[in-house]
Amino acid sequence: MKIIERYITRELTIPFLVIILILIGLFASFSSARLLAGAVTETLGFGALFKLVMLKTLIALEVLIPIALYIAIISGLTRLNKDQELNVLRSNGISGRQIVFIVLMVAVPVGMISGLLSAYVRPWAYAESYILDAQAEAELNTNRFQAGRFYGSERSGRVVYVHSKDNVHKTMNHIFHYTNTPETHEIIVAKKARQIQPTKQEERPSIQLSNGYIYQLTRNASRDDTITFEKLTYFTDSELVLRYRRKAAPTRTLWKSEKPWEIAELQWRLSRPFSTILMALVAVAFIQITPRQDKATKTYLLAAMVFAVYYNLSGLAKNWVEQNVVDTIPGVWWLYALLFVLIFAYSLKPGQKLLSLR
Repeated sequence: MKIIERYITRELTIPFLVIILILIGLFASFSSARLLAGAVTETLGFGALFKLVMLKTLIALEVLIPIALYIAIISGLTRLNKDQELNVLRSNGISGRQIVFIVLMVAVPVGMISGLLSAYVRPWAYAESYILDAQAEAELNTNRFQAGRFYGSERSGRVVYVHSKDNVHKTMNHIFHYTNTPETHEIIVAKKARQIQPTKQEERPSIQLSNGYIYQLTRNASRDDTITFEKLTYFTDSELVLRYRRKAAPTRTLWKSEKPWEIAELQWRLSRPFSTILMALVAVAFIQITPRQDKATKTYLLAAMVFAVYYNLSGLAKNWVEQNVVDTIPGVWWLYALLFVLIFAYSLKPGQKLLSLR
């Protein structure tokens, strides 16, 4: 029995490791391309870009790990089923329940790793990435902006243009700054801008603008405002960190919160191990649903659709708790309870060779 356990475990673990490495590579490449397209390298530099990509990849691991395990189980058991190895194992007294137990021997440790990443690594990575995001999207820095180029961010609704620079005096000339909010459009045009470095740690970084205009275009007002200024101090710290603070909050802090959006974040982190293990059991069920003669493409397509539906529902469950549509009890747990009931009911269905409790 130990030999069979090691054999099946190897057939699941090797594909899992290969798939997780491929997913990490693809995600890191996609993140790098997206950040490069947003001119982050010129506002932060390549060192900060590499750190930001690594942080975003760490955040994504709580999703990439369950996906990799899900695919690995389907891939590994499908091969065993196609090559008649599962039938041979069953003919030698290895029941479907024992095969499921071996799958759980792989899924439970992986689920625990996913939970630890979500509870401890993810908040730290979010906190670090928000700092870099804020610098990339909100900071006007005379040393980082290049003259004659537009810098924009879809997330913050900000566009900046610098016509020319004076590197000797550390100033920017002919500045165009546009921000878009749900209530207003604001345009700032200035002849000069100079970076003001804070002298104390608690002070906020700022830009001193000279000789310019502020155009405030309000959506609901009958008329717009125009302001002329000689000197204007523009603080460049971003609201990005405050807006997403709960994602960067330590898990022990969320335990004490009574706010729905922070409780939803806590429940999301705690649910990652259960999510990983339950989806592993769903993956086992595909081996019974899809006959051996079916093409692998059909199996993977159906599996992808099931995972997409589940992942969207998990995000919806979290949003419902945040918006008070669903109380904090049952919170997000109704989805996992429903999934467990469906798996349990399927295991009781007559004729099941895997997931069978009979």
